[in-house]
Amino acid sequence: MILPAQRDGAGVPSTHISGMEAARMRKKNKKPLRRKIVLRLPDLDHSKNAVLNSLSSANSRRNYRFAMEQFITWYCSEPRLSLNRAVVLRFRLYLESLGLAAGTINQRLAAVRRLAYEAADSGLLSPELAAGIRRVRGVRQLGSRTGNWLTRDQSRMLLEKADGGDLRSLRDLAMISVLLGCGLRRAELSALKADDIQIRQGHWAIVDLVGKGGHIRTVPMPLWVKAAIDRWMSSAMVTAVRVFRAVSRHGTPWGKGISENVIWYVVRRCAERMQLDHLAPHDLRRTCAKLCHVNGGELEQIQFLLGHVSVLTTERYLGCKQNLEEPVNDRFGCLFASAKVDLR
Repeated sequence: MILPAQRDGAGVPSTHISGMEAARMRKKNKKPLRRKIVLRLPDLDHSKNAVLNSLSSANSRRNYRFAMEQFITWYCSEPRLSLNRAVVLRFRLYLESLGLAAGTINQRLAAVRRLAYEAADSGLLSPELAAGIRRVRGVRQLGSRTGNWLTRDQSRMLLEKADGGDLRSLRDLAMISVLLGCGLRRAELSALKADDIQIRQGHWAIVDLVGKGGHIRTVPMPLWVKAAIDRWMSSAMVTAVRVFRAVSRHGTPWGKGISENVIWYVVRRCAERMQLDHLAPHDLRRTCAKLCHVNGGELEQIQFLLGHVSVLTTERYLGCKQNLEEPVNDRFGCLFASAKVDLR
């Protein structure tokens, strides 16, 4: 025989009342979720790996890894610092004390903000603290740095210094010719393949070149650059895969390609023969853009040649805002000429 449920004075079953009380007690005894404010090294490593896994570019992963490791080293050296806006501001002051450029500081602050986002998404950091870190402003960049360009005569002299009869000189001449004539980056030059050089619309070109950020473009190749490459490939007997190879001390090619550091050393060695200091492979890319602009090249076509997303980047390469070859303060002539005095 089933007994009916006991009812209270209001007619509500007592079993229902006991269930409500139990749910109320469980809700009351439930502890609120408390997120961390002080992140330990395992938490920071977990967030750093999450940031690196979200980046597709190898260059971005390298830069973000260096910036985050620098911040983690600085953060763990301080005793029990909570990761908040004040700590990131202190880190910005630390970067400024190192004498770094404004662009470098802003890049590393961007990596720290990304680290805080991933920590908040993983439940390791409070969203309020991550929002405070997001409000940390970067360093304001006053003015713009002047790039390094070569003149037409200096470019011709650089090619003459690279020219020679041995196999290494032929390779160096071909590499510098591509940098000056096509304006490639170091990574693009080291990954250049023989099948990429084709004829398009009656002109030699590097077809479907995958550049920075995965952007694809086609780069025209002048005839004198193609002649330098053919001279190197015929001497080194390169027919497929990558165009440029390492050259041993005995003057024989070996390996399947070259690294970006080889290109750096080749440019620096040729620049030392001209007694030029601080000449980098990227300066030859700027020189290519500058020579195209001086000889009447359109700004849009130069942007396509270099593969820039924004035309503002191309203008910085050209140095359109300031003309150092014919400065305006040279137009009024010499105001004073000191007489030579014999001090003996």
